[in-house]
Amino acid sequence: MRISAFISVTGFVLLAAATPSAAQATVERGAAVYAAQKCAMCHSLDGKGAAKGPLDKVGSKLSADEIREWIVHPAVMTKKTNATRKPPMRAYPNLPKEDLDALVAFMVSKK
Repeated sequence: MRISAFISVTGFVLLAAATPSAAQATVERGAAVYAAQKCAMCHSLDGKGAAKGPLDKVGSKLSADEIREWIVHPAVMTKKTNATRKPPMRAYPNLPKEDLDALVAFMVSKK
C-alpha cells in the first residue's frame, strides 16, 4: 500500500516537473504560428508590428476562450464588443487545432 502511494506521489511530481517545459513548448509553437500567419501585419506585440492593433498584455485583458473566439469568429466578437477598428479582423477558422491551441497559449502568455 505504501509503495503504490509513493509511486502516485512520484508520478505526480514527475508530471508536474514536465508540465512547465511542455507549456513553454506550446507557447513557442504559438509564437511560430503568429509569425507564419503574419499576424504582425495587423497587430503589434512587444513594439513589433502594426501599431494600430496592439496585443500587448492581451493575456491579462481577455480569457483564452475570448482570444480563441477573436481568432475563429472575429465578426461575432466585433459585434459582441462593439469594436470599431477598420479593417475588420479576418477569420482563421481552418487553423489546425494544435496551431490554434498554441496561438491561444501564446496570446494568453502575453500578460
